[in-house]
Amino acid sequence: MTRAFLEDASFNQSPAFGDVDLFSTDKPLADAAARYGLDLKALSACGKDYGSAETLDLGRIANENPPKLRTMDGKGNRIDFVEFHPAYHALMAKSIGFGIHGSAHDDSEPAGPLTSRAVRLYLATQAEAGHLCPITMTHACIGALGAEPALLDKWRGKILSRTYDPRPLPWWEKEGVTLGMGMTERQGGTDVRANITEAKAVGSHVEISGHKWFMSAPMCDAFLVLAQAEGGLTCYLMPRYRPDGSKNGLRFQRLKDKLGNKSNASSEVEFHSAYAERVGPEGAGVRTIIEMVNLTRLDCAVASAGQMRFGLSQALNHIRNRSVFQRRLSDQPAMRAVAADLALELEAQVALVFRLAHAVDKGETAYARLLTPAVKFLVCKSTPQVVYESLECFGGNGYTEDLPMARLYREAPLNAIWEGSGNVMALDVLRAAARQPEATLETVSALVRTASKAYDVGPLAVTLERTLKSPDAERRARFLCEGLARIAALAALAEANSPFAELYGDARLKGGLTQFGTADLSGAETALMDRALAA
Repeated sequence: MTRAFLEDASFNQSPAFGDVDLFSTDKPLADAAARYGLDLKALSACGKDYGSAETLDLGRIANENPPKLRTMDGKGNRIDFVEFHPAYHALMAKSIGFGIHGSAHDDSEPAGPLTSRAVRLYLATQAEAGHLCPITMTHACIGALGAEPALLDKWRGKILSRTYDPRPLPWWEKEGVTLGMGMTERQGGTDVRANITEAKAVGSHVEISGHKWFMSAPMCDAFLVLAQAEGGLTCYLMPRYRPDGSKNGLRFQRLKDKLGNKSNASSEVEFHSAYAERVGPEGAGVRTIIEMVNLTRLDCAVASAGQMRFGLSQALNHIRNRSVFQRRLSDQPAMRAVAADLALELEAQVALVFRLAHAVDKGETAYARLLTPAVKFLVCKSTPQVVYESLECFGGNGYTEDLPMARLYREAPLNAIWEGSGNVMALDVLRAAARQPEATLETVSALVRTASKAYDVGPLAVTLERTLKSPDAERRARFLCEGLARIAALAALAEANSPFAELYGDARLKGGLTQFGTADLSGAETALMDRALAA
């Protein structure tokens, strides 16, 4: 075997995935955007940018060169500075330039501002997920800051700026800022009412002392934090610098060594009489910050759907170009069954997450309150399964760090944990139903009517209602949550007049086997695969 042959032969390998319009080649996404009247040309340009080989490679480089914490400079001065690779900064500049951090709040997109932004988030996460942590928190913080209009007005211009400015300077000296948050503490975790961090009133501001076990994106310019005041748990905005320009009392202890999400810094922090300003009424911290959490939960679902699509598109690119036993993998019946079943799941979940985004845009409050935790539960928990099956399509190559599947596989579980894990979401659905029983009944009845146009969900709906009213409701919380989300997904497909709505109902609600590739897709395999990634 000559050197020339070894250098020239393709060895039956699929081509690298890149220079792809991630928007136009994704028919479930493009159909949703058209359905809600979004700017398709602008979104296609965004899809080409994030799908370029250059941008995709920035994602690889940013994760191979994770951030580093420098607590001191060479002279022993405390600096609490996190250094990022230039690839991370390039991705931040790109996503802020596309307005993913603030366009839903700047009146630049009168038709579906949150839905349009959600499409760009879905595209951006396919290039690289970690840098989107400060992007999505900045977007969501604006919702919470609305509880303190004067404070929001003071920061609004810098927040909405589409110029990325990573310099460690007081916020008023910068061209643009990002916002983060710190909620959980070691002793409480999800139970933020167990927080012990204290806020002491000093004139018109407070000084906060305590800690946070997770402070995401520590190089943001300010953070929403929860602390105990005299009147109870309260939300505050804590900037990196005090009004006199001196560094605020934030002391980063270390960066978390995480399973994935390597490009993004997550830190442990102590507060030493740190300057902060109140956001919302004293004692109403949870009620204030929940406005942020509802937006971040939606982002978790949208981003997970984007990760699902990226994994499947990688797999489709591979099986269309890899031959085994004299046939392409995409022509092998067993492989087609798996890929098409994954595409069916993507079809439904894309319809579902953008129906939810549209509901928020249109002020469908009851729908959004009940469905946000249910959608997050279903989509974020489905993503690791879809990503794993996509990885397996590559065989051994999928398990190597040379391809993006290993990174995507490590990333896939995270959104199910962030902003409330599975049990928290399921219990939140129960709380929403208990607090607004009439609105819940009306919302669910409408979903059942719409879904039943494509598939009879009556038996499931009756079982869900009976379980919700039983003493076993909390024990069966996950069953209730997933059942509601599956009906909502079917309803979203039916509302979109999808030709796959009945097929989805039959595959997911009939009570058969659960592994991907076991559903009988009745000859729809090619159509489903071609919609997930245009051939």
